[in-house]
Amino acid sequence: MTGNAANWFVDRHLEEGRGDKPAFREAWDGGRELTYGALADSASRVAGALARAGIMREERAAMFVLDQIEFPQVFWGAIKAGVLPVPLNTLLATDIYRSILEDSRAAIAFVSAELLDVVLPAVRASDHLRQIVVIGGEAPDGTISWDDFLQGAEPREAVVASADEVAFWLYSSGSTGAPKGVRHVHGALQVTCDTFGRDVLAIREDDVVFSAAKLFFAYGLGNGMSFPMSVGATSLLFKGRPTPDSVSEILATYQPTIYYGVPTLFAAMLHKWEADGAAPKAPLRVCTSAGEALPAEIGRKWKALWGVDILDGVGSTEMLHIFLSNRPGEVEYGTSGTAVPGYEVRLVDEDGHDVPAGGVGELLVRGGSSAADYWNQRQKTRTTFEGEWTRTGDKYELTEAGRYIYCGRTDDMFKVSGIWVSPFEIEQALVEYPCVLEAAVVAHRDSDDLEKPKAFIVLKNTDEPFELDGLKSFIKDKIGKWKYPRWVEVVEDLPKTATGKIQRFKLRELA
Repeated sequence: MTGNAANWFVDRHLEEGRGDKPAFREAWDGGRELTYGALADSASRVAGALARAGIMREERAAMFVLDQIEFPQVFWGAIKAGVLPVPLNTLLATDIYRSILEDSRAAIAFVSAELLDVVLPAVRASDHLRQIVVIGGEAPDGTISWDDFLQGAEPREAVVASADEVAFWLYSSGSTGAPKGVRHVHGALQVTCDTFGRDVLAIREDDVVFSAAKLFFAYGLGNGMSFPMSVGATSLLFKGRPTPDSVSEILATYQPTIYYGVPTLFAAMLHKWEADGAAPKAPLRVCTSAGEALPAEIGRKWKALWGVDILDGVGSTEMLHIFLSNRPGEVEYGTSGTAVPGYEVRLVDEDGHDVPAGGVGELLVRGGSSAADYWNQRQKTRTTFEGEWTRTGDKYELTEAGRYIYCGRTDDMFKVSGIWVSPFEIEQALVEYPCVLEAAVVAHRDSDDLEKPKAFIVLKNTDEPFELDGLKSFIKDKIGKWKYPRWVEVVEDLPKTATGKIQRFKLRELA
């Protein structure tokens, strides 16, 4: 791919006769539709409005935008203008937004009206923002409405750009601390479509897709926007919180053929349908999972219910989407599969030496979708991006069959009796216990100052009796006597990022 990404993802569809085809549908009562033709027109007008507002090329446009049809209009309009869209997690607190705006030095902000209470104090405190655009609802003093922002704007063609030029930013999910600005180039989006989108999903023009994962982070951006737009498919957008009830209704009402989820939601949906005694009907042909490793039991239950496998995979904000995955017809639950065509992966030890089959090491990956760098974090950039290779920070085991088994983050692993323990292995065993819905395991020191596993669990039904000794015995028999959790704490929920990753660093603070 060469040139501005908007040419291929947006304008190409007019040349190929898809101008009247729905690109996006809002999946709620009264939801709107956006065709490929309307998107091309509105994105061009957004580009013109940005120029009229004095927003210069390479300046940043902060997007506090829910999953609604204005999201792709802003994103692609900014890219057409050479302005860098920065989609932001819509679930954060004001103080975090304030620090992100200070870090990014965004010149303009687009804000869904529903988010104003949290976002407005942060954007008004910014010394860099020159305009605040409110999408939906009334625009408060000092802001401009979406309609007024676009009114009378002259459409503009996409600026000439190199495939290697930075096109947009994403902020990391914060599973290990503060979010970091990750800068991606124009060519990276099509790379993910030509690898995972084509060779794993095999996405087609007649697909209707729904991603429970939101557009503001890498997994959702590919799922709900770049992949369907790569082939002219239709994407369902939902600006509400994806719950078992809301996702069930979307599956039943809008009949998607591809569903992208996260392990927590897959587990909760299965639990709901077991309690209800029925699941919705939908013509699903592909389901994917990422964000956190999928427990094998969840995958098996889903396949038994739907007749469709969940393709569990691994991606990252730094690599833009999934690079290691199970594939149709080659699913082995409990593993993350093999490298997606177009990517190479390897495991290394603490000294950087390759780890043979049967060993555990840090996962490194290389491929064309790798980020350019972290914004204003030179040391972190140098330790993460090593030439063509990107360090993921994940520990994996390579099996003799060439498949990869997730063990945990590099800072989540710990030793018990001198043996490395994978938190995820214990968590997988815990969720197979009948009363456990979710689990997370961290290291905790005993009275002898030795590290042992401590588990935090969410129960399926808090009204049912819970037998701690029975749970511990189950784990001992399942995975080994030294791996069982010495302490088990029942909690209402687990701290997670918006991508569904458990924030174990927060649990370590509690432990």
